[in-house]
Amino acid sequence: MKRAALIAAALFALGLPVQAQTQTATPPAARPNIVVILVDDAGFSDFSAYGGEARMPNVDALAARGAMFSHYYTSPLCAPSRAMLLTGVDNHRTGVATIPEVLPPSQVGHRGYTMHLEPGVLTVAQRLQSAGYRTFMTGKWHLGHDAGDLPNSHGFDRSFALDASGADNWQDAPYMPYNNYAPWFEDGKPAQLPQDFYSSRFIVDRMIQYLDSDHRQGPFFAYLAFQAVHIPVQAPREYTQHYLNTYDSGWDAVREARWQRVQALGLIPQGAPIAPMNARLHPWSSLSTDDRALFSRSMAVYAGMLEAMDANIGRFMDYLRAHNLADNTIFVVTSDNGPEPSDPIRENGFMQWMQIHGYTRQISNLGEIHSYNFIGPEWASAAASPGDLFKFYAGDGGIHVPLIVAGPGVAQARINARAFVTDIAPTLLDRAGVTAPAPAGSVPMAGASMAALLAGTAQQVRDPNTPVGIEVSGNSALFRGDYKLVRNTPPYGDNRWR
Repeated sequence: MKRAALIAAALFALGLPVQAQTQTATPPAARPNIVVILVDDAGFSDFSAYGGEARMPNVDALAARGAMFSHYYTSPLCAPSRAMLLTGVDNHRTGVATIPEVLPPSQVGHRGYTMHLEPGVLTVAQRLQSAGYRTFMTGKWHLGHDAGDLPNSHGFDRSFALDASGADNWQDAPYMPYNNYAPWFEDGKPAQLPQDFYSSRFIVDRMIQYLDSDHRQGPFFAYLAFQAVHIPVQAPREYTQHYLNTYDSGWDAVREARWQRVQALGLIPQGAPIAPMNARLHPWSSLSTDDRALFSRSMAVYAGMLEAMDANIGRFMDYLRAHNLADNTIFVVTSDNGPEPSDPIRENGFMQWMQIHGYTRQISNLGEIHSYNFIGPEWASAAASPGDLFKFYAGDGGIHVPLIVAGPGVAQARINARAFVTDIAPTLLDRAGVTAPAPAGSVPMAGASMAALLAGTAQQVRDPNTPVGIEVSGNSALFRGDYKLVRNTPPYGDNRWR
């Protein structure tokens, strides 16, 4: 395909999203329960089923009996991805085209950039609720907290939601100067966290509480949006200890090893090249002995945080099994975008902010309460292996993430068909048997149902020649057939289409 035609298709796809054809599949006689598990900032090769080092037996079990996607794409930033996942609508049409933390003044308040779900944008929870589903949400929301913005106004019967890009995992505290507090809300009202809070444990505990206390009949939709592994990267010591020497070889070696494992797993073809490390990134050999020890431990905490999350997912699955709910439950496990490259300590004034808020960054308690941990751009590049770059960018490292779907009507398979974050909502509605048209005036979905693909009766989600575009804050990608056109902004990109 000629470059001019591809660019024209990009402009068309990014400016006027294509309404994709929807495949249908007959749902089971008993409507399935639906559990969506969203990990925050996990890279393509972070899950153990995708080649990562963290022990994740519960997610592994879902991957072993369900569908693992090798070509699933999301947006490069959290809030736009969450808006698309919950609605099936392109992020610009949801109202959450980017995140408020990076929204330039020239875009504030403009349509598509209001930073909340705009009128006519329906969530999958609203559609399922109207069809008789019980709907629950716990964890990160990040789609607005003004009147009418929180989950209780968008189809969730019960919710305990964090409306920020992140927060401390051990206490009721912000994680960056952008926020003066951690904005947690229960059922739309400001809420406080328990004294024994740890984010992954609490998100599961509260979801179990909601299910336990709801005695209505009918299937349920549960959305668990974990803080793992967003900054600050924190984990209980008993999990971090499993990885104390795992990352001593450094990011260059781990990135290479993951590339080899991803090939061995068949997630990319044998011999497919690994993207080169960006020239701005430092080789492991350039670090001092002390810095190597600190960054090795930083990544050990990262793996520990993934394992801690998986252990709590296991508790939730045990609860469902104990109540005879697991067999008729569809599980969706994915990440909102690629791994987080930020190194906040390099920002002016951040060390002073840490001191004021009682944070330290030292090996002795790294990842535990009052510690501030992150992995930085080099480890993020390894976590995204074999892709290019990481979160914020439209290179594969920023938008190519794991997707696992398991449950009734889902064939055990490795799926190489390309799929997108907007395809999840129509798939869930299809499997739930929600066939009624959306109300008049609602914004149409851009995504396509994957139900037939998951059932093994189709080979693709959409016609390969249908263009699908992604854009967030200038970082853009267009897919059409076997082609990808990409543009990344500085400092790691140069704003050129390639």
